[in-house]
Amino acid sequence: MSGDLVNLIADLKEGEVLELVKQRLEAKEDPMKILEDGRKAMAIVGKRFADGEYFLPELVFSGELLKQISELVKPYLTKAVETKRLGKVVIGTVAGDIHDIGLNIVDFMLDVNGFEVYNLGVDVPVDAFVKKMKETGAPILGLSGFLTPAFDAMKETVEAVEAAGLRNKIKIMIGGGQMDDEVRKYAKADAYGKDAMAAVALAKGWLGAK
Repeated sequence: MSGDLVNLIADLKEGEVLELVKQRLEAKEDPMKILEDGRKAMAIVGKRFADGEYFLPELVFSGELLKQISELVKPYLTKAVETKRLGKVVIGTVAGDIHDIGLNIVDFMLDVNGFEVYNLGVDVPVDAFVKKMKETGAPILGLSGFLTPAFDAMKETVEAVEAAGLRNKIKIMIGGGQMDDEVRKYAKADAYGKDAMAAVALAKGWLGAK
């Protein structure tokens, strides 16, 4: 059933996907497994996009489909989340990049793991990140990007945070399609997370949460 869901999501079969998710939830399956299947499916979607099999409309639709799955799963997860929030995290896709699939997965996973998340969306200007960090007092900033031009946008964002006098007060993580530890060094971020669970682990570690 797990493999079925991965393939159905990757093939963008909306009706069948939602029906299967409902069946698995009603069968009292671990909701985290459903989210993990969603993550696997998005990796397939991302590869199909990179290979030219899928284009922007399919990419956007897959993101919308994931949001629908998340809304179905969320009520089953909230019971496990402590009411006390662990801390604030500001996230967003950097200027010049409109990919939000990974961003929305990170948003969701941070949320269900007890963080207060401020998701600024896509193509976020440098000054918008700085403004939100000042406004919220969040100790963590997450920068997402999928394309290579995002490397420079990430570096510019980190430098703007430095110029605003906030850099020594916060931790910055990056993630997304072509990001890796070399990009992290280039952008002068603190850490690179390969997926949403890595982002959660980093945030928990930085805030001393278990």
